[in-house]
Amino acid sequence: MDIDFPIGVREILNILNNNGYEAFVVGGCVRDRMLNKYPHDWDICTSAKPFEVIDCFKGYRVIEIGLRHGTVTVLASHIPYEITTYRIDGDYSDNRRPDSVEFTSDIKEDLSRRDFTINAMAYNPEDGLIDPFNGIQDIEAKLIRCVGNANHRFQEDALRILRAIRFSVKLGFEIGNETYAAMLENKSRMRNVSVERINAELSKTLVADKPVLECFNRCRDIIAEFIPEFIPCFDFDQNNPYHDSDVYNHILRAVDSYHGNDLIVKLSLLFHDIGKPDCYSEDEHGGHFIGHGIVSSKKANEILKRLRFDNETIKSVTELVLYHDSIIAPNNKTIKRWLNKIGEVQLGRLIDIRTSDILAQADIDRSDRIENQNELWKLFDVIIKEEQCFSLKDLSVDGNDLIKIGYKQGAELGSALQRLLSSVIANEIENNKEDLLVLAGKWV
Repeated sequence: MDIDFPIGVREILNILNNNGYEAFVVGGCVRDRMLNKYPHDWDICTSAKPFEVIDCFKGYRVIEIGLRHGTVTVLASHIPYEITTYRIDGDYSDNRRPDSVEFTSDIKEDLSRRDFTINAMAYNPEDGLIDPFNGIQDIEAKLIRCVGNANHRFQEDALRILRAIRFSVKLGFEIGNETYAAMLENKSRMRNVSVERINAELSKTLVADKPVLECFNRCRDIIAEFIPEFIPCFDFDQNNPYHDSDVYNHILRAVDSYHGNDLIVKLSLLFHDIGKPDCYSEDEHGGHFIGHGIVSSKKANEILKRLRFDNETIKSVTELVLYHDSIIAPNNKTIKRWLNKIGEVQLGRLIDIRTSDILAQADIDRSDRIENQNELWKLFDVIIKEEQCFSLKDLSVDGNDLIKIGYKQGAELGSALQRLLSSVIANEIENNKEDLLVLAGKWV
């Protein structure tokens, strides 16, 4: 086998080899090449100690920030590459980082500290593939399996539990039974993991644009450790002809129905019905969830704040969850009112969410409802392409124009501009400066 490297990687390997040290590319980049994918990052490990690495690259820009854990960053061909000395990790008392590291000259000892077999492979052109834990076999079997004792791996760093879920979703691999059992046994340890790291893993999993249904179902008790709001959704029968799955499964099906990688949309779908169990009522027609958009939006706000998402993401997601069940008639006036209300980007997301929600429901008039969404998109595209007026900035008059015909600064001026905009949106008047000033003059 042969792995093609970027010029900078080959340059670094050659320099280390020429100075008498072993050097390999290692981890995810090897895994990705085995899967015929091109890596975003190339990690390099070596038998050279950190200061020996620095010595080898005297003519290069070297960043020494990671020295404590044996990592030196070298810029080769204008790209930074991390070079890490083979090491053995000490205890993980904080369930995140090793308390100490011990450098070693054995690549296999270094690979033995890694999380999963598919990430515990190393390669260089001279020695070929180093695969002491049968990572290739697990890639062929599409299996996520821990290196060595699974309990020990998760006790060292409980975030690896979420990494297993991410790799399972991203690669379409199944989590091995022993690894899965250890994930369940150690799931409470995730309480020791910073919410920022959980946030990052969840986000990476969602934007992978791969189905989450099977994995998130199997791992639902693990996900409930950091999003306990899902627990009432598990096995909650909706008792509604438009729904043929429980609340949790409907949510996951909606996430999978969206084929894109907009994190805002993915998060909105993940939380769009999370408040349903709190709103359930029943009559002779079946189950109803009146006001569930409001409750789901509040819950989404609490969850996103707890997981330390940024304010813009929280605002966008909670708005979309709040409006996800709104009926948007496919006509020009209604769409322009929604554009005025939430803006172009958010309305596009809302239509995507409504479409995904419908696709995750029972097949009752589904084709008609999807066609309705398609009509929305067509009208939306025309309005945007033709730069039709739907906001004050699009209006052909502004406050200065109204002041010139007798308006004064204040509420009256703002109200007049809004009335003009409403008239244009309702197609009662053209967005023409002369006509708008005539109408505004009547009001003054």
